[in-house]
Amino acid sequence: MFIPHNNAQLFTVEFGNGPRTFVAHGGWTGSWELWTGPFTQLSRTWRTVAYDHRGTGATIAPVESISVENMVDDVFAVMDRLKIEKCVLGAESAGGIVAVSAVLQQPDRFEGLVLVDALLYNAEDGSDANFINGLKTNYKETAGSFVDACVPAIEPNSAEIRSWGRKILARASSESAVRLLECTHGIDLRSRLHQIQIPTLLIHGDADALVPLSDSEYMATQLPNSQLHIFKGAGHVPTVTRPLEVAQAINQYFS
Repeated sequence: MFIPHNNAQLFTVEFGNGPRTFVAHGGWTGSWELWTGPFTQLSRTWRTVAYDHRGTGATIAPVESISVENMVDDVFAVMDRLKIEKCVLGAESAGGIVAVSAVLQQPDRFEGLVLVDALLYNAEDGSDANFINGLKTNYKETAGSFVDACVPAIEPNSAEIRSWGRKILARASSESAVRLLECTHGIDLRSRLHQIQIPTLLIHGDADALVPLSDSEYMATQLPNSQLHIFKGAGHVPTVTRPLEVAQAINQYFS
């Protein structure tokens, strides 16, 4: 279904009818499909909901509407439209900025948080200038290199998963991809982690070449009610490469 909100049409999916609800957010230009594997398991006992955030997948949104503020508002728009009073919120990679911002804004709407290889800061120091230039001049090749970095060759079915990942990212435009990066410049939520009191599960692959494991290790020391689950040999997208393990970790933590 498409949920209209603030000049966007948010493509949204829903599976299962369990007593608890899990709402998932993708990362950077990754659509809701990044959660397909875990949802296969979770939807047996959970109501699972995900959507393509602005600039990704089938969602229709003007590039100029892409901002962290709008994406946080979109979380609540989806929840309100589907009559979700409270949920466990999950996010991977750069989606962590949106998820943590939403929890900080309205903590009473969430009973738990799951952060997978999450990024909570993006320095405004020009360190991603070459990457952004590559996205502008040759989006296909640059996005393909990003996918390769997400999925180490040591992971099972890495070639097939990389092929799938390229197709997912190809549905985003170069302009949207750049905007999704630039709108997070200067954001750093790490100093506010102590304010989050809800149970938080941190998942991280120790072979992640994009977001270091030390980031999640630090988050575990700052979040007062958290647990860190490290996946040996996993790269940046364990929701795709280790979906059963991700689902099992979530079920065990929130059992």
